Amino acid sequence: MDDTELDQWDPVVTRQAESWAAAIAKWWYRSEVYGLENIPDAGGVLVVANHSGGMLTPDVLVFGPAFYRHFGYDRPLYTLAHYGVLLGPTGALFRRLGVIHASRENAAAALHSGAAVLVFPGGDYDAYRPTFEANRIDFDGRTGYVRTALAADVPIVPTVSIGAQESQLFLTRGNWLAKRLGLPRFRLDILPVSIGLPFGPSVIVPPNLPLPTKIVTEVLPPIDITARFGPDPDIGDVDAHIRGVMQTALDRLAAQRRFPVLG
Repeated sequence: MDDTELDQWDPVVTRQAESWAAAIAKWWYRSEVYGLENIPDAGGVLVVANHSGGMLTPDVLVFGPAFYRHFGYDRPLYTLAHYGVLLGPTGALFRRLGVIHASRENAAAALHSGAAVLVFPGGDYDAYRPTFEANRIDFDGRTGYVRTALAADVPIVPTVSIGAQESQLFLTRGNWLAKRLGLPRFRLDILPVSIGLPFGPSVIVPPNLPLPTKIVTEVLPPIDITARFGPDPDIGDVDAHIRGVMQTALDRLAAQRRFPVLG
């Protein structure tokens, strides 16, 4: 683990970035974030969320400003991300905003520092789920987040978001297409196909601009794994419970949504 990753978080740069991020979240996505009081005021906490919106996923854009409005800039919010996100000219900026490589070592260090850590277990698999599965919690069998929380002895705070998957029409993750082209050898398990504006059909790139869909995010009560499941819990049982809690909340948000995009 590279200790300097955590040290690169810059509260001044984060404050500046969150000001325009908040404007985009409010005016383009008409975002609403509820339940931030469910995140403990102190100590490490693992915020586990569903991931939506394809390549231009707005999850952090919506959640980050709301988090800092609630807690201020003395407490960092670290976001675990695939190493590819931190490549290229924007990597340095993302690191200053608290984006770190998704590894158990990085997560443990951040949690032990007392920070909040945001993780999307489903990753791209979740973000590119087809439109007809828009309101389904599916982490593709990934349970590492449970082990991370247990190892750091921190609570999990489930968080659900609805709306971003309506930013364009997602047709397929393209698992079969990626496999046929031999892309898994390059750590590419999906080759998603979507339709949107202004490019129409798109296979990953060029990325279509997201529609101004209304996004609602809800932070749910924290779950103390050891208190609920005992000192040696079954990882699968914990994962199933957390996904179940999230699915119930997402179903409720979906029932409250009157129209696609409009909210």
